[in-house]
Amino acid sequence: MSRKPDDSGTYTSPPCFAHELAETDDGYVAVDPDAAADTARWRKFKRQELITARLAISAEDRARIAADVAGELDRLIDPGSGRIISVYWPFRGELDLRNWMQSVCQRGGRIALPVVVEQAAPLIFREWTPGCRMERGVWNIPIPAEDRPVVPDVVIMPLVGYDPGCFRLGYGGGFFDRTLAAMKKRPLTIGVGLPNAALPTIYPQPFDIPLDVIVTGKDRVLRRE
Repeated sequence: MSRKPDDSGTYTSPPCFAHELAETDDGYVAVDPDAAADTARWRKFKRQELITARLAISAEDRARIAADVAGELDRLIDPGSGRIISVYWPFRGELDLRNWMQSVCQRGGRIALPVVVEQAAPLIFREWTPGCRMERGVWNIPIPAEDRPVVPDVVIMPLVGYDPGCFRLGYGGGFFDRTLAAMKKRPLTIGVGLPNAALPTIYPQPFDIPLDVIVTGKDRVLRRE
């Protein structure tokens, strides 16, 4: 890599190379821009394909799978332990876990919902209780109106797709990856979705963070090795 002096006489790297670097826990790694573009196109296509398939599933079948997933979550998490569990408000055919959220609160647990503050920034989490006042957030998704930020011990997130390495294909905004990367203490991370969301690979990129567990139905629990 060539270098040249700037106006102060010191040497700098060519700025045009910056877009070919990705920051990881181990430092910076070079990224093939053509391969990255191909992967982005594939992931966009696969994301839309899986969302379309998800929306084609009947509400009754989605409710049945959501109940099965809730049963597995009860085996994974002790809701009465005092831990704060972040869930989500269902959107675009995602599994509806709102009944499970209420049951957690009834058993002495605490629930939080993720809130988008701005683009390309980590999420924050606000505590949710049954009957609390809600307002419309980004994409008109309801969020708790009262700004009571909390730090979750468990983060349950919806997935569009996933692979055997517990890498999650989401909507492409990178919100959860940025959030997990910014948290001082990593929470237990659980992805939930439909069984047909399984993929041989999502072609994970340097910024993708694998989840600890994927749950897609009764006895359908994948743990990261």
